[in-house]
Amino acid sequence: MEQLKVLPLLFLSWVMFLQSTHQLPNSQTQVLYQLRKHLEFPKALESWGNYYGDLCQIPATAHMSITCQGNSITELKVMGDKLFKPFGMFDGSSLPNHTLSEAFIIDSFVTTLTRLTSLRVLSLVSLGIYGEFPGKIHRLNSLEYLDLSSNFLFGSVPPDISRLVMLQSLMLDGNYFNGSVPDTLDSLTNLTVLSLKNNRFKGPFPSSICRIGRLTNLALSHNEISGKLPDLSKLSHLHMLDLRENHLDSELPVMPIRLVTVLLSKNSFSGEIPRRFGGLSQLQHLDLSFNHLTGTPSRFLFSLPNISYLDLASNKLSGKLPLNLTCGGKLGFVDLSNNRLIGTPPRCLAGASGERVVKLGGNCLSIIGSHDQHQEFLCEEAETEGKQFQGRKVGILIAVIGGAVLVLVFFVLVILLLLCTNRCSSCCSREKSVPQTRLKVVTDNSHTSLSSEVLASARLISQTAKLGAQGVPSCRSFSFEDLKEATDDFDSSRFLGEGSLGKLYRGTLENGSSIAIRCLVLSRKFSSQSIRGHLDWMAKLNHPHLLGFLGHCTQTSGEHDPVATILYLVYEYMPNGSYRTHLSGQSFGICSKLNVILNLSVLGKSLLLEYCLFVESFSEKILTWPDRLAILIEIAKAVHFLHTGVMPGSFNNQLKTNNILLDEHKIAKLSDYGVSAIIEENEKLETKSETHKSKYASFVLV
Repeated sequence: MEQLKVLPLLFLSWVMFLQSTHQLPNSQTQVLYQLRKHLEFPKALESWGNYYGDLCQIPATAHMSITCQGNSITELKVMGDKLFKPFGMFDGSSLPNHTLSEAFIIDSFVTTLTRLTSLRVLSLVSLGIYGEFPGKIHRLNSLEYLDLSSNFLFGSVPPDISRLVMLQSLMLDGNYFNGSVPDTLDSLTNLTVLSLKNNRFKGPFPSSICRIGRLTNLALSHNEISGKLPDLSKLSHLHMLDLRENHLDSELPVMPIRLVTVLLSKNSFSGEIPRRFGGLSQLQHLDLSFNHLTGTPSRFLFSLPNISYLDLASNKLSGKLPLNLTCGGKLGFVDLSNNRLIGTPPRCLAGASGERVVKLGGNCLSIIGSHDQHQEFLCEEAETEGKQFQGRKVGILIAVIGGAVLVLVFFVLVILLLLCTNRCSSCCSREKSVPQTRLKVVTDNSHTSLSSEVLASARLISQTAKLGAQGVPSCRSFSFEDLKEATDDFDSSRFLGEGSLGKLYRGTLENGSSIAIRCLVLSRKFSSQSIRGHLDWMAKLNHPHLLGFLGHCTQTSGEHDPVATILYLVYEYMPNGSYRTHLSGQSFGICSKLNVILNLSVLGKSLLLEYCLFVESFSEKILTWPDRLAILIEIAKAVHFLHTGVMPGSFNNQLKTNNILLDEHKIAKLSDYGVSAIIEENEKLETKSETHKSKYASFVLV
């Protein structure tokens, strides 16, 4: 019996012994506390200050986790709260409320970090880390996962990063790197994920990436990479390719056969879509919009077995689509708008069944009852002029080559003539006059003028493009006199309405272009620098489903008490009004009340909106269900762009049916994005001012 009583004590001692043998050494603990000090005690690490046990045993949170093996730290993940980027450029200096303070030294921080020699996973996101990324990070030679996204790192990525041969995932998204992408990344033979989105990388696409055989995800979107995109076929494991919004200007190369997602929009790719794309049997999402692609899209693109999303909008595609074209069973969205297509669209793209969303506006197609198509001869003329332009380019190329050959012959003759000078000077002079005459002929013919005509008539031109073509900059500072003249001194006949975001007027510029003017009354304490920051951010946004912001005007008004600043925001005018006006009022009013009462999330609002639109389609056929679904998809694109396509993202964008506007072709555009941020800041200033007045009044009474 005595032995049985002793056994639990022995077991407890054994457990305590095991825990003590695996406790984190004091040196490693001190490194963690030094890192917390370097990072200026972020909220994510507050729990460390009240924890007196082994940090390896500290409970993980949504913003922090530590993993240990034996006596070493193998994983460290910290998510900070510095999520928003400043307006304008970043010059590498400390920014209050955005980066760490001026006392932060990134070299010392990385030196401390490299003392955790067993680290395999390191994630330090949104912590305000700034400076040039030190090459000594290669000392963490066990690293398999490195994520330093959404910080303020700038300069070039150090070449020594290619010495992290165990690395499998490298993510540096949302920083300010402005050099070229390192051309030594093929040393990272284990790399599967490479994501360098939303930086300022320049120069050509690095050929070394094409030799990383295990790569599955490649994302270099929203940079300034230019030139030719090389053959990617050797990346046999690549599933996702994202190169959106760069300056790549070659023809489309050979693609890996296992690709699932290809995002190449907003570049300058040219030529025809290669027939080899027909072998991408696993492809689900293909976006080639806003390029310079030509030719007729081949039928194989529409019938790929797994394709669900196909966007070829805003290119120079031409010709007739085959009437017997078949669409894949999973194809749910097709956008061929703003091209030069002619003829009758095939049945699977007619869109009458509603089984898929199809956008064909801005072409020259024969669609009964459609008002968003051009006359067929315009597209044919545009295609003919395009071929003539290509012919002129070929002619110029032949002329240049011929001229070069003649110049070469001339120099050969000159050399021969010089050799003959001592023998027959008179003969040499006669021979010399012939090539000189030839040279003059070549020189005279080498200057070939090119036509500057623009094929604008063959494209669907939005109101913003018209304004730009008529001499209005993308964002300009209007004078108050300009706005008074445009609105007949803000006459009541020009008044469109008033809401929580201020009054709205319609105006007409001198060139006849229609504009909409939003009037915001701001506190006098709203600094001009802060206003400029908001306006600069709004001016940089460029998306086909965001209402075009054309300019602004500020005016001090003495009519308000106290004196206020009037901010006039000038937008493109949408002739079809708001989306709400195209819906009947009764059931949609009930939905609006439900939205307020239930205080729904963004997803909940979207689902409620879909339900309300479904109910409306039965009560009054103002817009068909496919039309409404297309509008929802367009607005979803705009919201997605505001959330993820800009730095900082914009998350409070007044997503209401009144703020969804339709142009003359009923293409949806989201308005008043960014205005809510101005209103919110203004309300804070007014609240602060009222609080100050109340305290001052109390002081006076005392």
